Amino acid sequence: MFPPDLIARAALLIARYRAAGLMAATAESCTGGLIAGLLTEIPGSSDMLERSFVVYSNAAKQELLGVPPETLVNHGAVSEETARAMAEGALANSRAEVAVSVTGIAGPDGGTAAKPVGLVHFGCARRGKPTMAREERFGAIGRDQVRVASVRVALELLEAAAGR
Repeated sequence: MFPPDLIARAALLIARYRAAGLMAATAESCTGGLIAGLLTEIPGSSDMLERSFVVYSNAAKQELLGVPPETLVNHGAVSEETARAMAEGALANSRAEVAVSVTGIAGPDGGTAAKPVGLVHFGCARRGKPTMAREERFGAIGRDQVRVASVRVALELLEAAAGR
């Protein structure tokens, strides 16, 4: 289901988190649980993955993660502000030390000139540290490819957060 290189990276990430005594949570919109799905492909992932939130709708982002309605109204679901709020909300609503969030436009529809297909925002929060944000513009490379590319970036953020 996942490319072998992603499986290998996920296994290394889980081992790293396990060694550091860290737990992670995910808050996923356009990836629809793929990050958690990848992590749970690895036996023993329960040592590292505390929980996952799939929050596709704005209502779910608000209800499960506490994303402020004004953030969604003023900046939209696909924005740095929403990605940050999602990551912080995942931390606030879990026992994890690190949370990664993803919100974007995987396509093939839904893009605009300002927010084209392939635009994805990421957040990564670690308790006691500033929340990080990242924007990627993958382009109209296809829905599946945008989602897998987003999983790759989320793994990078989780790897970096382990060292912060």
